[in-house]
Amino acid sequence: MIYDIIIVGAGPAGLTAALYAKRANKNVLILEGKTYGGQIINTPNIVNYPGIPSISGFDYATNLYNQVLNFGVQIVFEPVLRVEENRTVVTNKNSYQGKTIIIATGAENRKLNLPNEDKLVGKGVSYCAVCDGNFFKDKVVAVNGGGNTALEDAIYLSNIASKLYLIHRRKQFRGDDRYLEEILTKPNIEILYDSSIISLNGDDHLTSIDVKNVSGELINLPIDALFIAIGQTPKNEIFQNIVDLDQNGYIMSPDGVHTKAEKIYVAGDCRAKDLRQLTTAVADGSIAATVAMKEMED
Repeated sequence: MIYDIIIVGAGPAGLTAALYAKRANKNVLILEGKTYGGQIINTPNIVNYPGIPSISGFDYATNLYNQVLNFGVQIVFEPVLRVEENRTVVTNKNSYQGKTIIIATGAENRKLNLPNEDKLVGKGVSYCAVCDGNFFKDKVVAVNGGGNTALEDAIYLSNIASKLYLIHRRKQFRGDDRYLEEILTKPNIEILYDSSIISLNGDDHLTSIDVKNVSGELINLPIDALFIAIGQTPKNEIFQNIVDLDQNGYIMSPDGVHTKAEKIYVAGDCRAKDLRQLTTAVADGSIAATVAMKEMED
């Protein structure tokens, strides 16, 4: 069977592309290696999506996922191993042929790359405040990061934890001022500027972190959980045989949709661009599907 469009990734960009293509009566397959929703599923509260005053990332992603399913889109949860030039997508179980392919794999959470980090994931180290925050009710926690995700996580967790340290390696946050203003009203949040986490301590569970500030002072913070929110990194290595990647691993596109490979397109956070937001992801998905359908028979 040859699909009209194969979409790699079931985040907002991929799901939106599938929605647009299926509504045009195209035969669509989504391949996803983990779960639907992408990184937005970890966002506690979305407040900047036009027309929706407030919604959790989990609810938004679930609504979109169910909407796509209701249109009859086929979604297969199999990790993609590679994409070949003849538009064959090879997974760990099968191979699928498409007239066109849209790569919409998003990006993954960036790690601190400290010795105990992988060992302590799920044992006090987390990348998802909304997923794991409730496990630490009335506990002492820390958030590491300086962007909107870190600030949102800190606000969310401040309503659960008894004490929260917000650790940022610079003097100023990169996130929106309105989030910082709210953080400054929270009596249980302590901000550590110009500080970096240098070690994660604990055997069976995180017990403390060592933080070093710009003056060289070393501080040991006993905490029950650390939520890491320091950005994302794409996982596009499996596509480097067919597309060009920039120095950070993002897929390069001259116009934001085409790649160098014929009838292979890109959408969402996995592509090189200046702004990675939910609105830009769904816009990418709709554009990629529209272009793919237009060029499908050319």
